[in-house]
Amino acid sequence: MPLVIAHRGASGYRPEHTLAGYELAARMGADYLEPDLVSTADGVLVARHEPMIGGTTDVALHPGFAARRTTRTVDGETVTDWFADDFTLAELRTLRAVERLPELRQGNTVYDGLFGVPTFEEILELRARLSRELGREIGVYPETKNPTYLAGRGLACEPTLVAVLRAHGLDRADSPVFVQSFETANLRALHDQLPVRLIQLLDATGAPADLVAAGDPRTYADLTRPAELARIAGYAAGIGPAKQLVIPPDAGPTSLVADAHAAGLLVHAYTFRNENSFLPTGLRREGRADHYGDVLAEYRAFVDAGVDGLFTDHPDTAVAALALATTR
Repeated sequence: MPLVIAHRGASGYRPEHTLAGYELAARMGADYLEPDLVSTADGVLVARHEPMIGGTTDVALHPGFAARRTTRTVDGETVTDWFADDFTLAELRTLRAVERLPELRQGNTVYDGLFGVPTFEEILELRARLSRELGREIGVYPETKNPTYLAGRGLACEPTLVAVLRAHGLDRADSPVFVQSFETANLRALHDQLPVRLIQLLDATGAPADLVAAGDPRTYADLTRPAELARIAGYAAGIGPAKQLVIPPDAGPTSLVADAHAAGLLVHAYTFRNENSFLPTGLRREGRADHYGDVLAEYRAFVDAGVDGLFTDHPDTAVAALALATTR
């Protein structure tokens, strides 16, 4: 059965990237906890959706940080926001997490302001505690976010990631760890430094930022071709494709899973969510965008397509869907 990967925690039920969300995900049956990692100004890895923190914390409510709002270019896009890499860990500790999608997940907003921004160390400590308490190994699936941007700021995440995993005894080939990235160069470098399994993420559009910066014309679409999948297999254990690359909306499966498996790669598809807004039109049910659709049918289609893992905001739904799949 595919792995259940808790996408930023149990993000359908708690604000994403909070210790409460990660713990709930594990208790719901998730196999892996997935933190997106960015760096603070003093080089500490913390879990945030991206370097910009205006949409996931209450930083806008802190007058003392008003002047930190600035404009930067991140992966070719001009963004005006507050950036985690402009804050020390001590300063980030004064902020509280808020729901990133309040219009779709109004229920999560009741937890706004309750939880802080966790460090990667804290997530690993939680993982170890929950593994002992639940009597099963809970894995961790970190993503290094915007590596080219952070390296340009002198705050590359990868050396710290390696050091932290090593300090926690999670730097072996059989460690319950996957490390993922949308870029390629950092994964190639990590392949020589860290024996854990690496996952090359593939977006539905665009190209890896490091390839763009290097003048390499290859896009994510190019990387899904058999010859490129064979190259990826030289440094990664698998791919993490956007789910529409596996099964386009309201259509049948592509050859991607078969092609990846032929190259010896795992396939962990993202992101599964219960709400109508995130489902193909054929699986949406009557009601608002935030109402739940026929997500069980979507899971069933991806299990039948042969994927090896599922990134999900609703780990309990994924667990239930997989249980149903075994009874067919």
